[in-house]
Amino acid sequence: MRKIIYFLPFLLLIVSCSVKQKPIFLKVDDIKLLSASTDTVRIGANAYFENPNDIGGKIATDEIKVLIDQVEVAQVSSEEFKVPARKEFHIPLKVVIPAKKVFENNKNGILGGILNSLINQRLRVHFKGDLKYKVLGFSHIYPIDKVEDLKIKF
Repeated sequence: MRKIIYFLPFLLLIVSCSVKQKPIFLKVDDIKLLSASTDTVRIGANAYFENPNDIGGKIATDEIKVLIDQVEVAQVSSEEFKVPARKEFHIPLKVVIPAKKVFENNKNGILGGILNSLINQRLRVHFKGDLKYKVLGFSHIYPIDKVEDLKIKF
């Protein structure tokens, strides 16, 4: 009888705090140019999710590549993000790109890249890669593929 009294609350705890389903990936949005100077370009974005589970988890962003005008210039890397239980949340994605990479990788060389960016005053930014969700031995990968044109102001 005593074993049942100890076992019943433990079983109830396990059943009530289960991972029913993976968090729902909603979108990557709010891609914006945070700052642009002669030595760096800073870009930010948000990945939006909804977690229907009673327990949280962690999401890692280490495998997202940033391409500017179809050339890989940086990779998003940050510490694991803690996922709140039963909430909608967003993960900030921030990237610091050396301006030299943006302009040097242009087809026309560094001068052509600078002139093209100044004339058009835009950069085509592409976030591509995977976010990895982990909780209690369960994991899921969310593919990210978002392209947006950003206006730049020097």
